[in-house]
Amino acid sequence: MEKEFLQELIAFMQQKGFVWGPEPEIYGGMAGFYSYGPLGKLLKNNVEYIIRKTFQKNGFFEVEFPTIAPKKVWEASGHLSGFTDPMVECKKCKSSFKVEQLIEELFPNKNVKDFESFFKKHEVKCPNCKSLLPKDVSNHNLMMKTFVGIGGEAYCRPETATTTYLQFLRCYDFFRKKLPFGVFQIGPAYRNEISPRQHLLRTREFTQAEGQLFIFDHQKKDYKPFETVKNEKIPFWSWSLRKDDKTVKKISLGEALKNKWLKNKAYAYFLYLTYKTFLELGFPDDRIRLNQHSPDDKAFYADDAWDIEVKLNSFGWTELCGVHDRTDYDLKQHAKFSGKSMDVLDEESGKKKTPHILEFAYGPSRITFALLDIFYNKKSEQEGKTILSLPPRMAPIKISVFPLLRKPELIKLANKVYDDLSSSWLCKYDETASIGKRYLRSAEEGIPFAITIDFDSLEDKSVTVRNRDTEKQKRVKISELKEKLFVLLKQ
Repeated sequence: MEKEFLQELIAFMQQKGFVWGPEPEIYGGMAGFYSYGPLGKLLKNNVEYIIRKTFQKNGFFEVEFPTIAPKKVWEASGHLSGFTDPMVECKKCKSSFKVEQLIEELFPNKNVKDFESFFKKHEVKCPNCKSLLPKDVSNHNLMMKTFVGIGGEAYCRPETATTTYLQFLRCYDFFRKKLPFGVFQIGPAYRNEISPRQHLLRTREFTQAEGQLFIFDHQKKDYKPFETVKNEKIPFWSWSLRKDDKTVKKISLGEALKNKWLKNKAYAYFLYLTYKTFLELGFPDDRIRLNQHSPDDKAFYADDAWDIEVKLNSFGWTELCGVHDRTDYDLKQHAKFSGKSMDVLDEESGKKKTPHILEFAYGPSRITFALLDIFYNKKSEQEGKTILSLPPRMAPIKISVFPLLRKPELIKLANKVYDDLSSSWLCKYDETASIGKRYLRSAEEGIPFAITIDFDSLEDKSVTVRNRDTEKQKRVKISELKEKLFVLLKQ
């Protein structure tokens, strides 16, 4: 069912101008590279707008760093030595596979930690040619290597976060040497995936939106904004809870701190803000959970790590965002390798210290795919209808405007209405085909409201507003149209 749905969804995305590829299509395409068509780019822009707004409302400033950095940066961050995936290559058909993904697909009920031992004990067949795969597992580095100038070794960034750490001292001056402060980046990152096979969920070039809060350790424990949200409930799936109870528990942040599921108030506050961002993006609450990394899965330097997961129709529970308490590890590493001290004055103690970092890593590309996955709604074959029922605030195009017929007087008024509405929203004007076909096109493109100008409009100065999801129609005075649409489009 999931495979059939995914094939339908991908066909829909290609046909309607959301996502194309693998690119470049006319040359056969390279796995893991996709382009956004006109509607897809608009939807992705809306995703980035919501994330950007969340950061900015909480005092974060946006920065931008080059996407390429010298080798030494990635040695300091640990990416050159530790950013690898175990892989295996079929000797017969030469197909390469990421071992973890392969085991998940072929042995979904097995929880495997030691991949090499598993391959030596089991006969694993190639999914493509069905021949036995070799027993040897090798490590594949995910970094994309390049050269700058004459032989200067450098790498494309695999995340935006590391390049933000490099700006710490400059940002510290900008924020008048006061902590905590936050900055974020939204931009491309690159990972040389072994065999990307999950469409936009696993690509070799993708967009990341990552924010970093630079904060002293003691400030995390007494973070005043937490008091405003301590009674808010979010769907926790704590690793300690999962051992005995597989259900998600929706409890308050205050209770989570008391239960020691969360370790400090600053982390709790931003975990809540991240969850609220996903609600604002339009994801149904019952499809969201916060999954905590277990001690075995958590990075050795992290004090805490939770993923925001959303249940997709195609791939089930899928990570779309991570929230990590990275302690002072990153700044100390870059201080060590660069020779530049990252210690700054803590006014409370009067001593210089290395700040900690709370990190929020969104995947706008993944979120865009997830929205299309959840809100793609194919009606029965008999009806021949497809609706992309995106929340109005996330819709790529907000309003479509139709003259009922291609009559000069109707076209003139329709253009006037279109021009007026276009000053506030992205709208689409369409006068081709029957009104029924235009309604269908509008629904497939996710446009929440269609405005029709008919002959009565010439007399009563009203139009018909059609709701995409309910298909109900209502007459509205042209003079009141904007005011009513402002209310409807906030949904």
